[in-house]
Amino acid sequence: ADRRARATAPPSEMGIDLVAGGRRVGHKARTDTKSPNVYLKLLVKLYRFLERRTDSKFVSVVLKRLFMSRTNRPPLSLSRLAKFMKGKDESKIAVLVGTVTDDPRLLEVPKMTVCALRFTETARARIVKAGGECLTFDQLALRSPKGSGTVLLRGPKKVREVYKHFGHRSTSTSVNTHANVAPYVRSKGRKFEKARGRRKTNGFKV
Repeated sequence: ADRRARATAPPSEMGIDLVAGGRRVGHKARTDTKSPNVYLKLLVKLYRFLERRTDSKFVSVVLKRLFMSRTNRPPLSLSRLAKFMKGKDESKIAVLVGTVTDDPRLLEVPKMTVCALRFTETARARIVKAGGECLTFDQLALRSPKGSGTVLLRGPKKVREVYKHFGHRSTSTSVNTHANVAPYVRSKGRKFEKARGRRKTNGFKV
C-alpha cells in the first residue's frame, strides 16, 4: 500500500530534474559591487542604465567586470598593453576594467588611447608623453556607448605569487596533486621540510 501511494505521489513531491551543472552551490555571479567606493558605484549605475537601454554585449561584459573582486580584475602592464594593441588601428580604444601599470622594461611606449579604472602615476605619464590618451569609463560611455571601436582586454589572472603554491588536478601521468608546487617554507634546502615522508630514501612519499 505504501509503494502504491509513493507511485501516485504528485510531481511536486518528487525529485528536482536539474539541468547539467544546475546545482552550483556557492558559485553565484555577483549582481553588484561589494566595494564602498562611490565612484565605482556611479559607474555601475551608468553601465546598468546602458545595459538596460542597449543590446550591447560589450556593455554587459564591462558591467559584469565592474562587479568583480580585485583578484578577478588583475592589472595589465604597459608592455602587455602595447603587445595587444600592436598592428591595430590607432583610432581603437584599449579598454581594461582594472589597473594599467608601468613596465620599465618597455623602452618606447606607442601612441595609444586607453580606458581603465585606474592608472599608476608613471603609466599615465608615459602614455600621455607618447601622445596617447587616458580615459575614464564615463568618458568612454560618452565617446562609445555601445563599445564600437574598442578592444576589450584583461590582465593575466594566474601570475599572482599565490598560484605557485596551488596544486593541480591529478592526472594519470602526474597522480600527486602537489608535484612541482612551491612549498610555503623559507627555503627549499636540506634542513627544511625534509623529514621521512619527504625523502625518496626514507619511508613513504606524500
